Amino acid sequence: MSRLQRGVLTLGLLAVLWLCPVPAGLGAGAWHLFAIFAAVIVGFILQPMPLGAVALAGVTLAALTNTIKPAEALAGYSNTTIWLIVSAFLFAKGFIKTGLGRRIAYQLIRLFGSSSLKLGYTLVLSDFIISPATPSNTARSGGIMFPIVRSLASVFGSEPGATARKIGAFLMVVSFQADAPIAAAFLTSCAPNPLMAQLAADTANVTLSWSFWATACIVPIILSMIIIPLFLYHFYPPEIRQTPQAQVMASKKLQEMGPMSRDEKIISCIFIGALLLWSTSQYTHVNATIAALLGVTVMLMTNVLNWNDVLTEKGAWDGMMWMGGIVGLASALNKIGFIPWFAESVTAALSGVSWTVTLAILFLVYLYSHYAFASLSGHVTGMYAAFLAVAVAAGAPVYLAAIGLAVLSNLMAGLTHYSTGAAPIFFGAGFVSQKDWWRLGFLCSVINFAIWIGIGGLWWKFLGIWRKKSLPATYALQTGSL
Repeated sequence: MSRLQRGVLTLGLLAVLWLCPVPAGLGAGAWHLFAIFAAVIVGFILQPMPLGAVALAGVTLAALTNTIKPAEALAGYSNTTIWLIVSAFLFAKGFIKTGLGRRIAYQLIRLFGSSSLKLGYTLVLSDFIISPATPSNTARSGGIMFPIVRSLASVFGSEPGATARKIGAFLMVVSFQADAPIAAAFLTSCAPNPLMAQLAADTANVTLSWSFWATACIVPIILSMIIIPLFLYHFYPPEIRQTPQAQVMASKKLQEMGPMSRDEKIISCIFIGALLLWSTSQYTHVNATIAALLGVTVMLMTNVLNWNDVLTEKGAWDGMMWMGGIVGLASALNKIGFIPWFAESVTAALSGVSWTVTLAILFLVYLYSHYAFASLSGHVTGMYAAFLAVAVAAGAPVYLAAIGLAVLSNLMAGLTHYSTGAAPIFFGAGFVSQKDWWRLGFLCSVINFAIWIGIGGLWWKFLGIWRKKSLPATYALQTGSL
């Protein structure tokens, strides 16, 4: 299909949706904004233009047609997550430029480099260890793990393009897909989690404590951490499987590199400082983006990076253009009333259905409606409370509905290349095609759904979470205040 044909299909969808009768209960502006948003998503898939150009066209059209105000259309570019993404790319630039990334990669290879699967599990375990103290999956996955993954790929001579499938593509996908269930593991491992705890309290008088959340998620997270890397290893295999000489090679390379240089020491301090600020943000109240920008500023002040390095980091600015556009449109879609209308329409259609069927449908709709979102926080804000209210009204156990929707709010992060802040960082590295990214994201979502709602559901029944009104008193005593 030619570029012109893909462009015609995208514009054709826009025209059809725009001219369709406005559904009852929805304003014309909300429907037209949905038409623009849907066309942008299709444009991302078909790519008649680069992603940034497609997003910019959508933002421009939304403002030009007075569907939303220009300030609302451009609001996504001031979103803190967008600038965290830019900073993450620049952190990776510093890791690569100074050689620190290679040094860390060689150390990992020296310790765990006997196979690509072991490297994958090492990345997953590292993510999990720091997750309870890092309430931002974008900062954790994009800012901490991505530079290491990128460096590991380079060490093995795996770069975007012809050599991507050597090992780089596999490590990128494993690290990203594993972060979605890891974000669900703890109340403090992802920013929307405390928000959902508050929404659950306000909507259904449910208290999701840290201890309750961790206990409920311990079995499914262990299974996800084991199964997802193993599945990807067999379904999306790296060309390099066994690396018996990798540890010897890494030791020799470390000897050749010698002691750490001045710039390596500086960026090490910056990285540790940023990590400390990210992990203690709940106490220091320092925003994760500000912490990242502080790190970039110090890199510039110490000349670890120069201004030309910043200007030439195309991945950062490309990610900013398309991610900022989609975040702005998605946020406006919620504010203008489309998302609440969508949630109400879904819940109304389920009236009179048994709570088990209702809950299953709600779970599936809630999970896969994230294809229309570019933010976990936006999705949670727009739909969590409404879906929880319907589930409870249908007779579903309140804790089961609350924790089920909560974990799905994190699992959905692996679906697309715009689903969460870390997605454009990993996708933007260029190792994995958009087709493979979406295909693997969907398959991993099916596996995670089976693990968390299937096996996890049985675990929750064992814990007493299926009780209609409250948890057993003994469980409450075991887990602390609920």
